[in-house]
Amino acid sequence: MKITVIGGGSTYTPELVEGLAALPIGELVLMDPEAGRLEVVGSMARRMFAGAGHPGWVRWTTDLDDAVDGATAVLLQLRVGGQRARHRDETWPLECGLVGQETTGPGGLAKALRTVPAVLRIAERARALAPGAWIVDFTNPVGIVTRALLDAGHRAVGLCNVAIGFQRLFAGLYGCAPGELAVDHVGLNHLTWERAAWVGGVDVLPALLAEHGPALAAETELPLELMRGLGVVPSYYLRFFYAHDQVLAEQIDRPTRAEEVMALEEKLLAMYPGLDVKPALLEERGGAHYSTAAVGLLESLLGDRGDTQVVNVRNDGTLPFLADSAVIEVPSRITAAGPVPLPVRPVEPLFAGLVGHVSAYEELALDAALRGGRARVEAALLAHPLVGRYDLARGLADRLVAANHAYLPWAA
Repeated sequence: MKITVIGGGSTYTPELVEGLAALPIGELVLMDPEAGRLEVVGSMARRMFAGAGHPGWVRWTTDLDDAVDGATAVLLQLRVGGQRARHRDETWPLECGLVGQETTGPGGLAKALRTVPAVLRIAERARALAPGAWIVDFTNPVGIVTRALLDAGHRAVGLCNVAIGFQRLFAGLYGCAPGELAVDHVGLNHLTWERAAWVGGVDVLPALLAEHGPALAAETELPLELMRGLGVVPSYYLRFFYAHDQVLAEQIDRPTRAEEVMALEEKLLAMYPGLDVKPALLEERGGAHYSTAAVGLLESLLGDRGDTQVVNVRNDGTLPFLADSAVIEVPSRITAAGPVPLPVRPVEPLFAGLVGHVSAYEELALDAALRGGRARVEAALLAHPLVGRYDLARGLADRLVAANHAYLPWAA
């Protein structure tokens, strides 16, 4: 089979390649418009396959049609505008007193506006040249991008590493194998809560909160008393809502994450030419367990395993307070026909209210990404729970358009 990675020149790609080396891949193709980085990363990926004794052929290309032609699956990990665009997403919202983050709030909207059109162009070429191929999206904002793909009729699944990260963390703290523990993970991409951790039919999350509270608080960077009071473990991204002002104060005095990543990438790209295994430094790049999640998802989609994994999927009545067309992040049964969300017990009002609010924003954000126009950008910002004020939405819309002018044809 042929597996294609769009955004294959990313310094993160060796993490993914390590996992893909466990699959019976005949051809692994890395595609990226940045030829220089692609050569460095692609050469390392080829050495990694050889070092693992994998017979598959690894190659790289800047030609999209060449990359997707005849692919069995296309993995998306692109970043339109690179880390420099991310840096802007993490800075201009600060001017209006809001956190700067690449998937949450105004920065997340900017990334969606840049990303959705690019992803849809890629998916259309895949549909033409590789009918039936699965598109696995890890490109943020995953929920909005996945909905765009599904609305356009593509065979797509959204994937995030938050759920598998918590599963591994909980299993390690409890002292069991990851496969023995299942999480009750519910919400939207980057807006989720772990409401239970099941081992042998017993919910061990209360015990984990009681016995390992400090470790869980360190992981989420949220107060332990908040988690114990709610009886759940929120994802790290809830920090931008539950502790907004604290995060904002921290961001004003620190380099952006984009600046940190650019410095890290420079070091990694200097190391890669001499390596055939991923370096320990790559752990600082983020995205822990994505490779494991991606490989597991591919195995189930292509092998019809019928197991349960947490993915981004159509709501279709799973959360009755959301539209059927919404994309949610929940445990789903994965077969060759695609993911089907499993039944979810009623979502508590405190969580459901925020999910409903952000889902409405995501619908407006997708509309702005597809049809453009400053008025649609402003409407999406006004709908976001971190904005919600007309004057603030207007100022943010002006800054967003100015910072992303080169990527928004309608703004010309």
